[in-house]
Amino acid sequence: MDKFDMGSNLLNGSIPSSLRSWTDLSTLILSDNSFTGEIPRFFAEFEKLIELRLGGNLFAGAIPSSIGALVSLSYALNFSNNALTGRIPSELGKLTSLQQLDLSHNNLTGTLKALDHMISLTELDVSDNNFTGSVPETLMKLLNSSPLSFLGNPYLCTEQELEVSAQDGLSSLLKEVMEATENLNDQYIIGKGAHGTVYEASLAPDKDYAVKKLVFAGHEGRRSSMVREIQTLGTIRHRNLVKLEDFWLRKDHGLILYKYMENGSLHDALHEIKPPPTLEWSVRHRIALGTAYGLEYLHFDCDPCIVHRDVKPMNILLDSDMEPHVADFGIAKLLDQSSASTLSAAVVGTAGYIAPENASRPSTSVESDVYSYGVVLLELITRKKALDPAFGEQTDIVGWARSAWSNTEDIDQIVDSSLKEELPHSNIIYQIVDVLMVAFRCTDKNPRKRPTMRDVIQQLLDANPQVRKRRILNSRNGLF
Repeated sequence: MDKFDMGSNLLNGSIPSSLRSWTDLSTLILSDNSFTGEIPRFFAEFEKLIELRLGGNLFAGAIPSSIGALVSLSYALNFSNNALTGRIPSELGKLTSLQQLDLSHNNLTGTLKALDHMISLTELDVSDNNFTGSVPETLMKLLNSSPLSFLGNPYLCTEQELEVSAQDGLSSLLKEVMEATENLNDQYIIGKGAHGTVYEASLAPDKDYAVKKLVFAGHEGRRSSMVREIQTLGTIRHRNLVKLEDFWLRKDHGLILYKYMENGSLHDALHEIKPPPTLEWSVRHRIALGTAYGLEYLHFDCDPCIVHRDVKPMNILLDSDMEPHVADFGIAKLLDQSSASTLSAAVVGTAGYIAPENASRPSTSVESDVYSYGVVLLELITRKKALDPAFGEQTDIVGWARSAWSNTEDIDQIVDSSLKEELPHSNIIYQIVDVLMVAFRCTDKNPRKRPTMRDVIQQLLDANPQVRKRRILNSRNGLF
């Protein structure tokens, strides 16, 4: 018998010593069982082995140096998903004919120097251990072709930047992006925010993208969890959420690719473009409703639910039809994972939009998103920024709007002056007042009294019966 395969069974205990006499084996597969103890040293006597697979068991202790005597190993050596500790023995480097080596998901330490002479390797996985030092020059080709196989080692360094893409074979797209932006030259910047800098990349007349550069704060060891987080975000699809087209992670920063939105952000439309563009109430209501639908999807239809943690006009992008798309959902959590501590004491969010209960501590509640959304509603109604020196003692738009309404209950004292022309000719004034009340409920100091985003949608529909009727008809016709 030259092959023995007992993989994926229910075998347990230590490997029986009676196996020692099977020295003519060329293939030994005992993976995905529950074997315990140390890897037997007598495997060194199996001089004809070309394949040894022990992954997916409960082996502990160090990798035996005697494994280096198996110089005939040419196909595969797999010790992954065990509880192995210690350094890679230098003797392992004698396996110069080995093509596949998998040491992933253990507790191995030290450097990868022992692998420097394994020139025949075509596949190598050392992810999720505790390796340190630099990746040897002979392994750099493997690092470039399969960077995920090196992730999860907090202090493993490379001599060049590490690149991870959402999909295999898309490095050409990254090359196009870098060429289109002249290596992220400042002249292509279209926005800056707390989470990074955004560049416009025009790859072709009908292929315009926005590229967000995120600067990471620290530990490389969190890279594998960051990859999984971004991959999860990339699967989310909703008409009012910005679709993640692709991503690349480098050694100290990340690049996230989105479709370019022709009308920029809501912040631009409300506050930055000069002269200010006309925003009729119907457009503002559509922006409010679409944003609410996007947040509702994150809160109710994602498992686990996603708390945005930085809802604001800069993160609401407008397409050519002025339909809103919520951006940067999940980015705050992603950047938390890149920091030195997952329990960072830093306050998450942007001043003026942070819920009162989160003024001195991080937020992970959907209620904080509702508060921030309420601030956005007030900006849509008033066209004032969240923070403005003109508010005086009230300091922010929430305090100012509440004070102005409680003193006069006159919408003319609050509403954007450009909307006043619409007020006398229709029932719009009642719609605006109804939406103002939604904003006040969303920004209640008590988070338990705030509505859910599902409640907000219903209240916005109730405020505009025509939109509600149109939504019902579209739903019946299968448009939503």
